[in-house]
Amino acid sequence: MKTNLLIGSAKKIARFVVPYLIAGLTANILYPGFFKVGGPSDLLQWVSVFLLFTGVINWVWSAKLILAKVPQQELITAGPFAIVKHPLYTGVAFLIFPWIGILLNSWLGIVLGIVLYIGSRLYSQEEEKTLALQFGREWDDYCKKVLLPWL
Repeated sequence: MKTNLLIGSAKKIARFVVPYLIAGLTANILYPGFFKVGGPSDLLQWVSVFLLFTGVINWVWSAKLILAKVPQQELITAGPFAIVKHPLYTGVAFLIFPWIGILLNSWLGIVLGIVLYIGSRLYSQEEEKTLALQFGREWDDYCKKVLLPWL
C-alpha cells in the first residue's frame, strides 16, 4: 500500500506548519515574557486539560480508523469522521496545540493551531478530490451527512 494514501495531505501540511513551529518555539525560548498569557486560572486549566484530553482521544481514534480502514480502501464515515471531514488535522489545530499552549502559559499554541488549520484547509482540498474520484457517490453522500463539513 502506498504511504501517501495512508497519510493524505499530512506531509504538505507539515511542510507548511514546521517553519512556523520552529520560529515560534525559538522566539518563545528567546523571549518567553512576550508569549505569556498570565498563567491560566484554575478554571482555564481544567478547561484546557479537558479539551486537550478530548483532542488526544480524537487523534488516537482517528489514527486507529485510518490505519484500519485506509489499507482496506474503505471510506471512513464513522467516529470523529462523522463530525468533520479531517478530524486529525482539525483536532490537533483546535484541541491539542492551543490547549498545550495555554497550559504552558503561552499563546503560541493558539497561533500554531491557526497556522495548522490554514495549512489543512489549503492542502486537504487535493485529498478530497482524490477521495471523490476513488469513492464517487459514496463520497458525495458522506459530504452531505458529515455534521460540520466546512470545519
